Amino acid sequence: MKKLTVLSMGMCAVLALASCGASKESAYKKAYEKAQQQEAQQAAEAPVAQEPVVTPLETTTPSESTNTEVDNATVRQENVSLISGSGLQNFSVVVGSFSLKANAEGLASTLKSAGYDSQIVFNSERNMYRVVASTFADKAGAVKSRNQLRAGKYPDAWLLLKK
Repeated sequence: MKKLTVLSMGMCAVLALASCGASKESAYKKAYEKAQQQEAQQAAEAPVAQEPVVTPLETTTPSESTNTEVDNATVRQENVSLISGSGLQNFSVVVGSFSLKANAEGLASTLKSAGYDSQIVFNSERNMYRVVASTFADKAGAVKSRNQLRAGKYPDAWLLLKK
């Protein structure tokens, strides 16, 4: 009798475990199929074409944008001494920095042949020769010149404020 009881309990346990696994798999399969059907229905029902959002243009006066550009321009301040050229004003546009004077002189002569009043200055703290393409008393003129040089052959041009 004990054998029969143990055997029937074992069979019940096997059936219980076997039925749990099958129901989970079928539940997952049903949920997956239901999600697929919902996706297909949504895609078929509402093919929504996204329209671009258009915002009205804000007109600004040129003086405002120029002032903002000039105010936001980064300026590097260095203590430099003039090596060659006619002299620096407050703001200068630097187009090249070299550790060798000969390289700086080569770029300066190239700039002179292109019509710029190039100058060479020396930064003793960094031991670098800076080639200045143009120099200005005000920041607005220097920013304008720097932007023109950046649009041309010197994309790395930057502003120098003489100490």
